Amino acid sequence: MAARPDNAAQTPADTLRILRRSVLGLFAIGIVGTAADLLLTGHVEDAWQLAPLGLFAASALVIGWHLARGGRLSIRTHQAMMSLFILSGFVGTFLHYRANIEFEMEMYPGLAGFDLFWKAIQGASPPSLAPGTMIALGLLGLMYAYRHPALDTEPTERLGANP
Repeated sequence: MAARPDNAAQTPADTLRILRRSVLGLFAIGIVGTAADLLLTGHVEDAWQLAPLGLFAASALVIGWHLARGGRLSIRTHQAMMSLFILSGFVGTFLHYRANIEFEMEMYPGLAGFDLFWKAIQGASPPSLAPGTMIALGLLGLMYAYRHPALDTEPTERLGANP
């Protein structure tokens, strides 16, 4: 496709295709950066810590499949993966918070109530809210799939059919 001299000549389908590809690019940057951070910080001690890395790898395979083949099933699989990202973010937040509660209870045995909550939520290792990144990535991935043309039942209604 030849480059257009001005943006006014772009169709809505062109704009949607560019935005969709940009969201997918941001998602890819997010999973690569977060995976690197997890690996560099040694987030590999048990199955719970490996879960986000497994989700990143599985998601990369699904995205590769989608880019190679396209189609409704690959987008639905991607949406399911993003639901798992979001779920893992909530589970990770709980696990990080619980670990910080245990640490604070060891450090300050008499700590309770709001003071214990506040200390735990401020914990730096593990950072209590860091798993929120998984939630954000899951939502970004769902944005990519939102009203994706591959989900259309009528091929004539497709806008921006390419990923």
